[in-house]
Amino acid sequence: MLLRTRTLLFTTIVFAGWTAMLGPRRLAAQAGQPASAAATGPSMESALASADSAIDAWVKAERIPGAVLLVAQQGRVLQERAFGYAQLKVLRDGKVVRLAHPVPMTTKDLFDLASVTKVMATTFAVMMLVDRGKVSLDAPLHTYLPDFRGAHKDSITVRNLLTHTAGLRQWVPIYYHARNEQGAYAYIRDLPLKWGVGEGRHYSDLGFMLLGYMVEHVTGERLNVFVRRELYDPLGLTHTAFNPKARGLGPFAATSQGNPYEKHMVYDSTFGYTCTEDPTSFTGWRDYTLVGEVNDGNAYYANGGIAGHAGLFSTADDLHVLLELLLGRGAYGGKRYISARVVNEFLQPLWFDNGLGWGMAPNMVQLEHPPAGTFGHTGFTGTFVAGVPKYGLAVVLLTNRQNVGPDAQGYYADLDPLRRAVMTDLVGAAGR
Repeated sequence: MLLRTRTLLFTTIVFAGWTAMLGPRRLAAQAGQPASAAATGPSMESALASADSAIDAWVKAERIPGAVLLVAQQGRVLQERAFGYAQLKVLRDGKVVRLAHPVPMTTKDLFDLASVTKVMATTFAVMMLVDRGKVSLDAPLHTYLPDFRGAHKDSITVRNLLTHTAGLRQWVPIYYHARNEQGAYAYIRDLPLKWGVGEGRHYSDLGFMLLGYMVEHVTGERLNVFVRRELYDPLGLTHTAFNPKARGLGPFAATSQGNPYEKHMVYDSTFGYTCTEDPTSFTGWRDYTLVGEVNDGNAYYANGGIAGHAGLFSTADDLHVLLELLLGRGAYGGKRYISARVVNEFLQPLWFDNGLGWGMAPNMVQLEHPPAGTFGHTGFTGTFVAGVPKYGLAVVLLTNRQNVGPDAQGYYADLDPLRRAVMTDLVGAAGR
């Protein structure tokens, strides 16, 4: 889905020769070992305890069912901990009820990343294609999608899509009009723009869907195939995938009880987006608890679970490796995947506090005084990745907030206060 997305990391890997001998997955295994309290220092030890306490409080209040927090500095994991439950509630006979025996959360659970897909799949894919000279950031999109033409659309560039400045609508229920990626692309292609190109930043799922289709046209294969072969498999990331159940992966953190939020968006024009569709013309709403199945309707119904804006699943450990790749300026485990020049270009604050794909502080990390270069992203399901280059700090905070169901007004818990509290403590300690 669209709404709310945030933060990641940036630093240099310090054990270059050592990691080259160990290889990518071995490095992650070493990093995944908890650091001793003495090794973290008293300030960071206190910050980690404070972060744990904040998350515990949210879990005990059932504002979120569970969470996984991973914190690393200078490539070394200081803490990786699971909280609460991977599944606390279930949809039964149209009602959300508490399980008699909730499923405990573990650090190995896969989460539906929602919009974190935009950075951990699509942006990485575009970075690699730019680095290889296959895509130019300032080329019109129709260079790669030749039929994406029309009034003002001819001037939309790849850079516009990455910075959410293309003038595209932010969200529409494409599954009312299309049931596969070809139909979804055609529908987006034919929609008129809502704003002028470059007029302002309007966070758009549709723009990242187009980037996913562009990757497919340039490479000749779907986004999931390209990123798995060129990035995830070489890094040894065996728990990062689209449509993960089809690959035999698990266990999962359960998410939504059907699709109540999107249904509310379509049926209630005051809920956030005005839809022109006849709400009753779509009858495919899911009526069960989603476990290992993408929540986002446009990804699930219209793109078969594989889309540029949503659909990726992963674990905290795998996401940490991808963050370390950025912290290493495109190198990890003794191998270079992306040039430092391209990484630096994507992680520079540009228009409206955005990098390319990434949100830059304060846009995505709500810190009062964020260190320069802080970047990251959030996902609607309750996921969050953040990085602070100045301190070599990496933070992955994954929650499954949807599993408790929406409140009486139809909303899920606002995680901004929790993210702000965790990041304020950790960044403050890292800077001491």
